[in-house]
Amino acid sequence: MSRDTPCIFFFFLSPSEKLPPQPYLRLCIFTPDLCHIWLRKYDTAVFVNGCFWHRHSGCKYAYMPKSRVEFWADKFSQNMERDGRVKEELEKQGIRILIVWECTIKKMCRSIENETEIMGMIECFLNSDKRYLEL
Repeated sequence: MSRDTPCIFFFFLSPSEKLPPQPYLRLCIFTPDLCHIWLRKYDTAVFVNGCFWHRHSGCKYAYMPKSRVEFWADKFSQNMERDGRVKEELEKQGIRILIVWECTIKKMCRSIENETEIMGMIECFLNSDKRYLEL
């Protein structure tokens, strides 16, 4: 892939979805149970959150389905409570947290300029003393 092509992100799949062996093993070894990506060098847990499932506030992708509203409201509430507990646990352990929302990933993939800008923000965060960032 040339640098003129927008980024391509691979979302991790379960073993039953045929993730190739090396990425699957790397995922198992290097990622704590609490997060999606673990950056040991920066003591940072990275989450790539789906806007719909994790209720990205103000995002067009975080809509409420029109059917089974009570079911979805309960499901989303449970997700948000779990996210809060995980964040609290990581903060207690002194682990930094970076959340990258689905809509940010989509924006990154639209152009090299967007990708460069957002990766710059991530790099600044990783090299700073900040404890938390959402993009």
